[in-house]
Amino acid sequence: MKIRLSILGFAVMFFSAFTLIQNQSSFYDLKTKTIDGKEYLFANLKGKKVLIVNTASKCGFTPQYEDLEKLNKMYKDKNFVIIGFPANNFMHQEPGKNIDIKEFCTKNYGVTFQMMEKISVKGDDMDAIYKWLTKKELNGKMNSQVKWNFQKYMIDENGNLFDVAYSNEKPMDDKIVNWINGK
Repeated sequence: MKIRLSILGFAVMFFSAFTLIQNQSSFYDLKTKTIDGKEYLFANLKGKKVLIVNTASKCGFTPQYEDLEKLNKMYKDKNFVIIGFPANNFMHQEPGKNIDIKEFCTKNYGVTFQMMEKISVKGDDMDAIYKWLTKKELNGKMNSQVKWNFQKYMIDENGNLFDVAYSNEKPMDDKIVNWINGK
């Protein structure tokens, strides 16, 4: 009887683990559109560390664009990529259209890192990338919620969610720089 219960217990554990793995989706399976409307495949990021940031042009954290660009210039040749996702989810701080956002970022902050089309980072219309970033059953690491503009998600070179840095954590903070440098 004990052997049957052990086998049954093992089977339940195996099935549960298999189901969890099946529910996870790969970061590299995702795709989106650039701010210019071109398809962008996350599969092209294999082997790179990726910092994903939800951005807004009329936010108290908007000056972080400057440090994001500095970080981009420092590490872009070291298998590191920054991706900005404009979103209007917090107090309507990103009201512009894609063309306006692109012009704002280029003119005011000299942004050269990849900006994507404007999306939603929370709510019923949350974009697929943010569903993956915020739901443990998809990313395999943790649940989180996007609390404000300029929240930063760190994805390792194997496409795994590593950690999140909240809006008040600046792009050049040790948490992010040490992660990029593998410390």
